[in-house]
This record gives sequence, structure tokens and C-alpha cells, in this order.
Amino acid sequence: MNPIKVLLVDDSSLAREMLREILEHEQDIVVIGEAVDGRDAIEKAQTLHPDLITMDLEMPVMNGIEAISEIMCSKAVPILVVSGASDAEKAYLAICRGALDVVNKADITSTCIKEFISKIRMLAGVPVITHIRQNKNDHNTLEPPSAPTIKKILEAVVQPAQAYSSKIFAIASSTGGPQVLEKILTQLPANFSCPVFIAQHIAEGFASGMTNWLNQICKLPVKIAQNGEQIQAGTVYIAQPESHCTVLSTHQIALIPSHKQDTYHPSCDRLLDSVADVYKDKAVGIIMTGMGHDGASGIAKILANGGTTIGQDEATSLIYGMNYCAISAGSVQKCLPDHAIAEEMIHLAGF
Repeated sequence: MNPIKVLLVDDSSLAREMLREILEHEQDIVVIGEAVDGRDAIEKAQTLHPDLITMDLEMPVMNGIEAISEIMCSKAVPILVVSGASDAEKAYLAICRGALDVVNKADITSTCIKEFISKIRMLAGVPVITHIRQNKNDHNTLEPPSAPTIKKILEAVVQPAQAYSSKIFAIASSTGGPQVLEKILTQLPANFSCPVFIAQHIAEGFASGMTNWLNQICKLPVKIAQNGEQIQAGTVYIAQPESHCTVLSTHQIALIPSHKQDTYHPSCDRLLDSVADVYKDKAVGIIMTGMGHDGASGIAKILANGGTTIGQDEATSLIYGMNYCAISAGSVQKCLPDHAIAEEMIHLAGF
């Protein structure tokens, strides 16, 4: 089998040296080149034909967002964003432009190297398609929340808590999840009356960026789940990786601190388990793309407690892993493509 060819893109020579040193220890991975800015990345992607590109975002001459857009619109290559938490909001713009996943540079330590290498191997084999070129007037940064966005958040805060009288949706996702979440949440109407909880595996420091990104494109308010917060109808809650999000019988959110030794951040199973225990037949569990098995036992518990379960199908999954575990175990009642999940949610909510 031919080794995986990786192109490293970062204006920091120290960052490139760190990544090269990590990857060169793997017999099935070879670093075929380095680029110091976005323009350099585009040229080397065309000449070196890498299987995967690691892409920084803040660079001179041309930034990572622009480079990703150009690469994905010419000769598409799997791209893994490797950047700092200060670039969290831009990281999800990179996802919109075609990047597959995001890794925090600070997380590539001795304890996380194995996971990073596994992600390299996995994403290098993902088929990607050429994107339609963006309009030149499109912005390369996310704007601060607009007045309508702030208004919908405030409306959700003063809205009476109705979670216990309606369905509650709990979504488990990992690699490839942000792209599917975008499809689902943008289809939900502004009067969708059920709370939605999302446990998306994500690097520490990036949850706020994803939340801001989703808030700008969704009709419903999207917010970070807070400990002790009363659950509100028609609100989307994002679990942070620094803690595991659960719900209580008092219809409040309870955050459990996560530990470095925990396999998944945040835990999908902990969220789904608590939703199953509290909401019984009103619980709807959705398990989507991602490697590993997190969420499979939680989905099984929702089904056992009389709730409804949905799984993303293989054809639309970037990584058919977590959902495969749940589907093959017989814990999923409906297997749907990503574009049909929102319609099913709307139907289950009684619209």
C-alpha cells in the first residue's frame, strides 16, 4: 500500500517542524512538502498531489480560508485545519469552504498524538468533491452576532420553559458533524418548539466558534449549555468539550467536568443517557457521522426507555462509525440521509 502523502501548511517553521516530526515516525505517512502561506499551499497542492493537507488559518500573503476555497474549487483535496483556539470562529468558516475537520495545535501533545495520527489516516481516505467557486464578494470572516441573532437569543431566555411538555432532541456527532448540523439546523423553522441538545466531538476552545457560526445561519437561537440553566423550548444547546452535558429531572442542565483521560469530549453517551432517563418516550436520539462508538449505548437506552431513534445513513456520512455501531446493534428505528433528518424532526415535533 502506498504511504499517505501529506502537505504541511503553516507560516510557523516551529509548527511545521513539530508536525513533520510527529508524522515521520509513521511508516505509512510521508510528508511530501511544506508551504509557508496560502498561495504557496495552492501551488504545491497542484504540483505535489497530496492525499491530505494540514492547514493553518492565520498566514501572510494569503490566509488559510482563501487557500481552502481555491483548492476545493480547483482540485479538491482532503484538508484538516490545524490552528489555534483564537481562530475558532474562522475554523467553521473553513468547514463551510470544504475543510473536513479542525484540530487545535495546542492539543497535539504526547497524550493526543495517537488520535491526531488516526485522524490523518482516516481523512486521507475520504473522497472529496470540487466545490462551486464562491462569489468574490463573500466575506472571509464571521461577523459578530447581528441584531436579529441577539434578539432571538433574548426571546429564548424570556420564553417559558416548555421542555418537559414536548419532545426533546439529543444529537450525537463527531467527524463530519458540523457540516450535517448546518444542514439540519438551517431547515428547522423559527417556531420549532422543542429544545435541541448537541454533543459534537470538538477540540477545547472551539465550541464558541461553532456556536457563533450556527447562530448566524439558523432561525433558532444557538447557545453554549450552562450549568444549572433551565431548559427552554425552541433553543439549541451546544455541549462544550471541557465538560459533559447532561439533563436533570428538574429540567435543568447539569455539566460534569471532563478529564483528559476521557475518550470523548464531550461525551455523547452521557447526554443521551440522561435524556433517556429524564424524558422517556419524549426523547428523540439522533446519531450521526463520526469515528468510534460514542453515542451507541445512549441511543440504545433512549430506544429501551420508549423514545425515538434516528441514524444518519452510510451514503451521506463522512465517517460511518458511530452511527454504524448504533444501526448494526438494532438501536436505530429510522436510517435517514442528512438532508432528511430535519424533516423528520419537524414531523416528530408535531408540525
